Amino acid sequence: MDKKEIEGILPDWAMGVNCAITVADADCRIIYMNERSRETFAGRGGAALIGHNLLEYHNERSIEIIKHMLATGESNCYTIEKKGVRKMIYQTPWRDADGNVAGLVEISMIIPEQMPHYVRE
Repeated sequence: MDKKEIEGILPDWAMGVNCAITVADADCRIIYMNERSRETFAGRGGAALIGHNLLEYHNERSIEIIKHMLATGESNCYTIEKKGVRKMIYQTPWRDADGNVAGLVEISMIIPEQMPHYVRE
């Protein structure tokens, strides 16, 4: 997919939403980064990362998780803390019109140290 095709898929709000959205294709090539994602990865090149293989920026354990998600269609979710900022990371495959795994989406959002949890039935 080229840049124009990606822009046609993602709604305009994705660029300015208050969480980092990074999209890769099935070959692990970064094809989209919203503004927050570009800011988050500014130290690694920001928007210049588009077109690069995301495996270049991950360790072996993470690479295995990425390969597993692409092979199985399963998602991965976890929290991190870096420099006193807590984030939830949600990684999930995206699918093409035929239902085949076409790549991965990562959504990273800042979360408060104490976050309410509600059980709804």
